[in-house]
Amino acid sequence: MKTCDFPKYLSSFLSEYLPNQKNASNKTIASYRDTFKLFLVFCESELSLKPEKILISSIKTEIITAYLNWLEENRKCSISTRNQRLAAMHSFFRYVQKNYPENLYEIQRILSIPNKKYKKTMISYLTGPEMQILLSQPNCTTYSGFRDAVLLSVLYDTGARVQEITEIQIKDVRIDNPAVVTLHGKGDKTRQVPIMSKTKELLKEYLIKKDYHQGLSKGCNYLFLNQKKQQFSRWGISYILDKYVEMARRDISFKVDFPITPHVIRHAKAMHLLQAGVNLIYIRDFLGHVDCNTTEIYARSDTEMKRKAIENAYKDLLPNALPAWEEDGELMEWLNSLCK
Repeated sequence: MKTCDFPKYLSSFLSEYLPNQKNASNKTIASYRDTFKLFLVFCESELSLKPEKILISSIKTEIITAYLNWLEENRKCSISTRNQRLAAMHSFFRYVQKNYPENLYEIQRILSIPNKKYKKTMISYLTGPEMQILLSQPNCTTYSGFRDAVLLSVLYDTGARVQEITEIQIKDVRIDNPAVVTLHGKGDKTRQVPIMSKTKELLKEYLIKKDYHQGLSKGCNYLFLNQKKQQFSRWGISYILDKYVEMARRDISFKVDFPITPHVIRHAKAMHLLQAGVNLIYIRDFLGHVDCNTTEIYARSDTEMKRKAIENAYKDLLPNALPAWEEDGELMEWLNSLCK
């Protein structure tokens, strides 16, 4: 009787290999765990194969492909999510192949399953005037309104991901020159981003007015807390943003017809840096991207910069005086004949 080795390898992959050898973040491990939870659901519901009965040798390329299609068709996952799940499966089987050489051929077939191509949409972002209208909406005469104004300013000025904003602690904020905020990004990577003078002044006043948790050291307090004095969630920040977006829409100059999420604010900061002539290398580091290929989407999306570049390279080859077609008798006769 063959030993069911899949549970053994999966447990080792999630609890030992990813955290200890790959130094993967908790969020990455959680994402990979969800991938395999869904895979086990698929095996049981679609293949009548219980988790404790699964063998590594029984997992074929066709099963993985069927699982990916099931995610897309039954679970209504996007193609991007499908590709993320495939990346997790690939990572697992790269780990397995080192300890399971007798099944190397089938594992190589699984590793050769390609990502599914999909049409990538153009990024959405707010223009400078639109961003200014949005940032002016909070009522700074109340504490909650002032907190929201600081929150939106930091969200824009740092170009941070929403999760990075929720995790900022007081010790991550430096008000003295040079004023910077330390962000904790994907893969437990940290980066320091500079903040502009207006945001610096807002933060300085906010830190004076802020209520601090007495049971923690001042530096370990989260920068932004909700009404329950708890750390903000991603959805809490999205809720606040939605509230001020609705207020901004009352302004006739705020002509935005797409959903505005915290990531749209991040896109706006990146586009404004690009339009100001900041090098892509600096924007990459500012946003915490791994390489410039990700950052280049902003250069491809900026139609105004493309237009200006074309205008600068354009040579006017047309003659100064174009012929007046009304004076061409034969042309006029032909045009009149079409109306008969």
